[in-house]
Amino acid sequence: MTVDKELEKLSHSTPPAATPEARARALTAAMQAFDTAGNNALAPQGNAKGWRQSSIINWIWSPAMNKKFLAGSALATLLVIPAAGYLAIELTRNGLPIVDQTEIAGNLSRGEASKQPVAVAPQAPAENGTLAEQSVVDAQALQDKETPAVAKPGAARISEFDANNIAALTNKSEGSATALGAAKRSAPAAPGIAPQQQLAEPMAVIAPSPAPPAEGRVQIQLDPNRERFANAAANPIKSVATDPVSTFSADVDSASYAFVRRSLTGGALPDPQSVRVEEMINYFPYDWPGPDNAAQPFKATVTVMPTPWNHDTELMHVAIKGYDIAPATTPHANLVFLIDVSGSMDEPDKLPLLKSAFRLLVNRLKADDTVSIVTYAGNAGTVLTPTRVAEKSKILSAIDKLEPGGSTGGAEGIEAAYDLAKQGFVKDGVNRVMLATDGDFNVGPSSDEDLKRIIEERRRDGIFLTVLGFGRGNLNDALIQTLAQNGNGSAAYIDTLAEAQKTLVEEAGSTLFPIASDVKFQVEFNPERIAEYRLIGYETRALKREDFNDDRVDAGDIGSGHSVTAIYEITPKGSPAVMNDDLRYGAADRAPAANADTAHQGELAFVKMRYKRPGEDKSALITTPVNDGNAVAAVDAAPQDVRFSVAVAAFGQKLSRIAAVDSYSYQAIADIAAASRGTDTFGYRSDFLSLVRLADGLSQR
Repeated sequence: MTVDKELEKLSHSTPPAATPEARARALTAAMQAFDTAGNNALAPQGNAKGWRQSSIINWIWSPAMNKKFLAGSALATLLVIPAAGYLAIELTRNGLPIVDQTEIAGNLSRGEASKQPVAVAPQAPAENGTLAEQSVVDAQALQDKETPAVAKPGAARISEFDANNIAALTNKSEGSATALGAAKRSAPAAPGIAPQQQLAEPMAVIAPSPAPPAEGRVQIQLDPNRERFANAAANPIKSVATDPVSTFSADVDSASYAFVRRSLTGGALPDPQSVRVEEMINYFPYDWPGPDNAAQPFKATVTVMPTPWNHDTELMHVAIKGYDIAPATTPHANLVFLIDVSGSMDEPDKLPLLKSAFRLLVNRLKADDTVSIVTYAGNAGTVLTPTRVAEKSKILSAIDKLEPGGSTGGAEGIEAAYDLAKQGFVKDGVNRVMLATDGDFNVGPSSDEDLKRIIEERRRDGIFLTVLGFGRGNLNDALIQTLAQNGNGSAAYIDTLAEAQKTLVEEAGSTLFPIASDVKFQVEFNPERIAEYRLIGYETRALKREDFNDDRVDAGDIGSGHSVTAIYEITPKGSPAVMNDDLRYGAADRAPAANADTAHQGELAFVKMRYKRPGEDKSALITTPVNDGNAVAAVDAAPQDVRFSVAVAAFGQKLSRIAAVDSYSYQAIADIAAASRGTDTFGYRSDFLSLVRLADGLSQR
């Protein structure tokens, strides 16, 4: 009876708590015994060596259980092991890479376990069939280490032991960033959390469609293709009787051709809005006749030829060549590299390629040139104060140390770069900010208009701008164009190291050394000879007629040796291709032309150019009349470079879906280009032929 009472008393008593050391010893002994028993068992299916598939994990983790931070908490021990097992199962089941267990165990042994869980929504098929990436980060949970994040119903939640050492997820499809990269690029840092506490590499698991964001949560929805291009309608056919004058700004950018190449080699026709025909034409070097000296920095060569895609019209081809400064006489350069190091630049074709590109440029500069480096990601910072290229190793070392991370606050970086350029301003030299970015400005003044205003204010200091675009997926080409066009600048897109070599080394003179600013073109057509015209390209460069003589209006800039080509499709008077009816009351409007000086009656058009020499505020004028002496009777009679540039113009229009070339085949384009390829020192024209063939194949899918 006494024994029964004692037993009953003991049953209601609380057993003494085991010491941490005792718990650790017991757990270690149990796991080792389990391992021993497992090694004596038959080999599991698919494993000829007789090991249990989890034995290596237990073998590594067993010593870790002795660590004080786990031994002191039974709850932590019970949570860590099931979570790790569940993680391995989920990753294996969904075809994701398994994390490095050795690294995890090592971090556990150092007591570096992270307590911030994160719930991440999956990659789900978008309407267009690509993978849409979505990420949900619980900011409140990140701030409270003891409170786990609440996942959506049905979603798996992962505790990360050491986010900095978890392997990146592989891409699921070409052209789509990984969920890991997307979350890293777009998830804003939670307020009040130190950098070492934030989840740098969130994992992704398969989960249902994202629920509406709860209060205190930041939800980021990522489109796999967030690229932005300026939406500009194609130039219309204009009647000379009512609108005889065409005015536009010079454009020496080449970014569009690289966009097109990237799309076609990636297996897709380009977005028509990404195709700017004039940039495709001006991508190629041409042997246009240039001026003899710098006193008149341009020379225009005009050719009139039959239109290959419309036998009832003609092409008026205007080729401009700038004076080429000899390398020995190039002025001193004061360059500021403004480099985007935000999280969105953490892709192989972004910051790593950017660093290689700038190394090429530094090796091209002269010893007495100076380089400064400003970076921006949330906040701008000066990485390198003005340093002579004679100290090349110092400059290259600063470039090599650049690392991505953070959100993008480009406006502050632009201000800092211009301040540094102004501080090191070189009179009669080249003062230029070189902005390298994917164009993703999302912190501070980030609208195109705000940034345009900043650039316009700073260009008055006589500092030129070069904008280099990198990467794919979220490239903001519209913003890059806005900055370049409003900041005495030019834009290029660097998709490969070969393109960096072309832009920054082979064409360094035209990229860096300006010979004229605010270059404008105006063409007046003679209504007695020409009924209609259409400017091919330059949609984003159109100017008002009165802007031509207004020196306050900004326009494009031309560098040393630059060539600029403009092509008009013109309809002669009386051609069956005329689209506009004669005006009922148009006789009076045409009377002035009928009474005009007879010396001008044979002219087809009159080409005018305005430009300012660097550092000057007043423009100068160059004029060129166009008459029958500029015409050739057949396409084959036109100069070789003219024919090749016409082939490029046809290709660009076809990719832009311009109706005028609908019936003109890719094969016909390739035939003209192949016949006019000529000397192709760097293989650019051969590559063009490859792109035409790719476009032909893709268009027939």
